[in-house]
Amino acid sequence: MCTLTLAWQVFEDAPVAVAANRDEALERESRPPSVYREEPLIVAPQDAEAGGTWIGYNEHGVFAGITNRWLDAELAGERSRGLLVGDVLKAESAAEAATVVENATVENEYDGFNLVIADAADAYCFQWDGSLERTVFEPGVHVVVNAAVDDDVSIPDSRAEAAHAQAANARAVRRDLAAERDESVSDWLERAGTVLGDHDYGVCIHGDGFGTRSSSLLALGSDRRQYLFAPGPPCRTSYEDVRLECDFGDH
Repeated sequence: MCTLTLAWQVFEDAPVAVAANRDEALERESRPPSVYREEPLIVAPQDAEAGGTWIGYNEHGVFAGITNRWLDAELAGERSRGLLVGDVLKAESAAEAATVVENATVENEYDGFNLVIADAADAYCFQWDGSLERTVFEPGVHVVVNAAVDDDVSIPDSRAEAAHAQAANARAVRRDLAAERDESVSDWLERAGTVLGDHDYGVCIHGDGFGTRSSSLLALGSDRRQYLFAPGPPCRTSYEDVRLECDFGDH
């Protein structure tokens, strides 16, 4: 996934709201959102190659989503980043999940990543480039891409032009997805889905063998679990409500 927008503690009934596009090689297979793990119950799509996931939530209301992090020097990532997301979603809180990330990056090697973790009480972004940094989010709308976490922009020399463009796109998304007065989370998600599929924002991409493969809209609250999933680029793929035979929320 290459664009992740988090509205944290913005909506009273859904303190965690997310709009995210996943960019990936077109031939890489994945499975749509389903029960990823039963104990604890986790809802997430799954990468068919490595078995991990890039986005999901659990029965405790913990959300996790990951993007690649662009670096000049490739890391010797021996373990899939998607498996780390699955580990994080075993946690009962975002604070507990933070400890999972800290321990995992001591014990294993990963390629560069930006990992967003949030629940009703806390929200973080962990940035890994061989060392681990943690950004603590304040209430509001945040955008994470390969080259930036909000206004914290990292421009690798090897991708300078693309990184500058991506950071500018992310700023535009963050600006235009600021919550409007009296806007509901449902209205925000609908607007976010439109933004994610609008090519003027540059976050729905189509390349040679690579592009936006899917898009996710989520809203999590004490009495709400909503997941809308587009199994293709949102510019031409409708979002569908993910309905599962689960034991929590609206599912």
